[in-house]
Amino acid sequence: MNDSESLVRVTILGQEYAVKAPTDPDYIRRIADYVNAKMNEVQSAAGPEQNATRIAILAAMNISDELFTVRKECENLSRQVDERVTQLMELVDDTLEG
Repeated sequence: MNDSESLVRVTILGQEYAVKAPTDPDYIRRIADYVNAKMNEVQSAAGPEQNATRIAILAAMNISDELFTVRKECENLSRQVDERVTQLMELVDDTLEG
């Protein structure tokens, strides 16, 4: 472990993990808290009889769905911004020509 890394202890679904953090340890803790919350949601919905691997896979799929949704929203917003910029540039060009 180099000087820019620190060891951060986090708890996810009752298990403690030591994570090398090349970034802000608080950021790693926030990520772990988010993952823990998602896994707890899945466990609550699926029931306590589900094993940790299944809970982790379902939570990962839920988090991936959130990521894909946000990416799609970003792409849509980017496309809208590009279209609006094009419209404004055309308006400016028309105004300068007129």
